[in-house]
Amino acid sequence: MCGIVGIVGKQPVSTRLVDALKRLEYRGYDSAGVATIDDGALHRRRAEGKLVNLEARLKEQPLVGTIGIGHTRWATHGAPTERNAHPHFTDGIAVVHNGIIENFAELKDELAVAGAEFQTETDTEVVAHLLARFRRDGTGRLEAMFAMLRRLRGAYALAVLFEDDPSTIMAARNGPPLAIGHGNGEMFLGSDAIALAPFTNQITYLVDGDWAVIDNSGVLIFDIDGNVVSRPRQVSSDAAFMVDKGNHRHFMEKEIYEQPEVVAHALGHYVNFIDNRVAPVSGAIDFAKLPSLAISACGTAYLAGLIGKYWFERYARLPVEIDVASEFRYREIPLSRQSAGLFISQSGETADTLASLRYCKEHGLKIGAIVNARESTIARESDAVFPILAGPEIGVASTKAFTCQLAVLATLAIGAGKVRGNVSDEEEQALVRSLAEMPRIMSQVLNSIQPKIELLSRELSKCPNVLYLGRGTSFPLAVEGALKLKEISYIHAEGYAAGELKHGPIALVDENMPVIVIAPHDRFFDKTVSNMQEVAARGGRIILITDERGAAVSKFGMTIALPNVDEIIAPMIFSLPIQLLAYNTAVFLGTDVDQPRNLAKSVTVE
Repeated sequence: MCGIVGIVGKQPVSTRLVDALKRLEYRGYDSAGVATIDDGALHRRRAEGKLVNLEARLKEQPLVGTIGIGHTRWATHGAPTERNAHPHFTDGIAVVHNGIIENFAELKDELAVAGAEFQTETDTEVVAHLLARFRRDGTGRLEAMFAMLRRLRGAYALAVLFEDDPSTIMAARNGPPLAIGHGNGEMFLGSDAIALAPFTNQITYLVDGDWAVIDNSGVLIFDIDGNVVSRPRQVSSDAAFMVDKGNHRHFMEKEIYEQPEVVAHALGHYVNFIDNRVAPVSGAIDFAKLPSLAISACGTAYLAGLIGKYWFERYARLPVEIDVASEFRYREIPLSRQSAGLFISQSGETADTLASLRYCKEHGLKIGAIVNARESTIARESDAVFPILAGPEIGVASTKAFTCQLAVLATLAIGAGKVRGNVSDEEEQALVRSLAEMPRIMSQVLNSIQPKIELLSRELSKCPNVLYLGRGTSFPLAVEGALKLKEISYIHAEGYAAGELKHGPIALVDENMPVIVIAPHDRFFDKTVSNMQEVAARGGRIILITDERGAAVSKFGMTIALPNVDEIIAPMIFSLPIQLLAYNTAVFLGTDVDQPRNLAKSVTVE
């Protein structure tokens, strides 16, 4: 997650911009920069690496100016070099950006034909060039901003300075969050409220599609259609964990809605979006020569691994042995020294997972770790570490860590398939293009399904039992949906492979049993429809989570229709409604959503 800050101030801002960026360091980054306007001209300082390097640059070459923007960048398009660091300058325009511009390649080609000369490898630079082109055509600043936004496709947060307007910052949000801070004769902008905590606790959050014009007297906010809108101002508290709930009721809700941003951040670490290629897999594990792969984890991380098993076997033709860590460690599995072990843990400290890792290590296997905490024990004891880059997850019930684990597993499976000769260049590019679309589609889903989710959740809150069904990668999602519901609402729920319905669970089906079916219109859809007919024949209450194609042919109960998506990203997209169903049901029941009874975030004992 890149970090954005901005200040329209009464005194020089460069030092305060860097201080605000330090409060966003938890997001991860590999370069940083600031820009100000002074004496009618834009000036900037950028540096690779940590903020200490930028501070040293500013000490050698100070920046003055009472208005400025700053950025910490996690490389997605282009290497983490000073040249690719933000802010980007083009013809008197400075831009910082968080997210992925999906259509940057076609925009770049269009702009290049018109004479634009690009200085970086980033997708962000097309934003500056678009604005510059509109300005050269005689368009005003506001009109240019609006016209530029209408050309972008993707998930993004933006902050823009115009050299010929030294009193205004413009900002826009479509996915990644942006908070506007209100001061005394000063105004502030940040990726979240924690960045602005030293300056103000009066915060206005932009919603998706909003764009804003900020000067020292206040802010003017427009919606996606260019209409002036009002957004509430609220008081934000500086949380002890350096994390703030923002305008959300619970950390879990905030973390659900952060997923477009953090998934984009994770993908940026593993994918080259310029060439639509997966980055080379760590040399510590040679996927090309592996005879098999062992995966182990606990809870939600195990279910991510189960989905990963489908991907590794389908795209890489790599046999996978998987089990929950508490069973894996005691099974005395015969393991080949030529194989590898892959262990998944948000905290990197899960006791059973760590014990399973050590079992594999004792048997001579190379070890890979998919973790959120890169300094954790599991990471330190592994040969290769694959960070999920989800940022702090405070809610006990995992949400954004789950989808980031899936994003990493998907890229690893594609990369393994490529080096094993099972994924062609064309297939790799098509799969990566689908991954690149995922943050935008996640934002679209999160912004569209809440009313129906609330209606369904109110009904679920009255039910003592719920059954989830799915096939293929939707089977682990069904188990995850049931796990989420029971974790935070305390409703008994079970997830089953849809083909197992006739082998026991159907005995529970009657008019009082909600049956949630996760069924994108994929190669398994017709089989799952047969299972739904069996439920309907026995009076079961079907809730179908499908896509637009599935919804068009469905005649079963309540339907939640998601966009049509490629199979590789379906598990991440379809995880969103099951998370929201569990969350909203728990809210209706009044449970402690962030800290459910008897559960802990990190299970460090057996």
